Amino acid sequence: MSLAISRRGLVSSAAVLAGGTLAGNARAQVWPTQPIRLIVPFAPGGTTDLIARLVATPLQERLGQPIIVENRPGAGATVGSLMAAQAAPDGHTLLLSNIASHGISPTLYGNLRYDAVRDFTHIALLTLNPSVFVANPRSGIATMADFARFHRDSPRGLDMASSGAGSSNHMLIVRMGQILGREINHIPFRGAGPAMTAVIGGQVPLMSDSLPSAASHIRQGSVRAVAMSSAERHPSFPDVPTLREQGYDLVTNSWFGLSGPARMPAPVVERLSTEVLVILRSPEIRARYAEFGGTAGDMSPAQYAEFVAREVAMWAPLVRESGAQPD
Repeated sequence: MSLAISRRGLVSSAAVLAGGTLAGNARAQVWPTQPIRLIVPFAPGGTTDLIARLVATPLQERLGQPIIVENRPGAGATVGSLMAAQAAPDGHTLLLSNIASHGISPTLYGNLRYDAVRDFTHIALLTLNPSVFVANPRSGIATMADFARFHRDSPRGLDMASSGAGSSNHMLIVRMGQILGREINHIPFRGAGPAMTAVIGGQVPLMSDSLPSAASHIRQGSVRAVAMSSAERHPSFPDVPTLREQGYDLVTNSWFGLSGPARMPAPVVERLSTEVLVILRSPEIRARYAEFGGTAGDMSPAQYAEFVAREVAMWAPLVRESGAQPD
């Protein structure tokens, strides 16, 4: 009798488990069931915002639901990133993860309330791109030799803007100051857009910016490109010399990806990864990336998660050695 009851219990439990699995698969198959919120942890107008909107448009067409880009800037991209980490892991809240929020800020901010690896589901690397030093055309700075001379001769040194504390461009400014032997005055803004506006208006003479957000301003002549952080000249900007060409052995790239809260359903992650890779491999997106200086990513979720972990480990000693502090 007890054996019969045990068998019935096992059959019942198996049915419950099977039902739960089927229900989970059914939910994944009908996902998304509502508009998707895509959190961009920087202000409108910068590279992160540009990449988000460029990918969101074809992705919402492929998923059949609107993707609402929500800018949540602050604290080196950690404010918006924390919001994403704390959201329900149902696939309806995503994040434009980036080198600031998931590479540099984990070391820069000692009391960070999320773990860049464990508290997120990392889905896809969207793009890699170099940084560029741009100057107000009336600043008198056209080359890195001008840059170094102005910085040396100014009583307080040069002011240089970035999209915010903890960004890769902030770290690039810190490193440049180390190379020159004198700290550059970092002027952080709440995003690349406001920083660029300040440079164009002459409130700040220089800016370190990611190439995609600076590209149109360079072409329009509203700012002058002084140097690129890539290893070689960029084919879309062949007249802009690299830092290395001008005597500074400094090569860096920023990156942007798609992530969500930890513990997202595997079928949802797989669907997102598949759709994003189709978009990134399309001629239209590759042409657009080439236009503004980005290189399309091509990683599986597991590869992107490993990439993020490597970036955290790589940046940690550099951030500590720089002595940089959150502004």
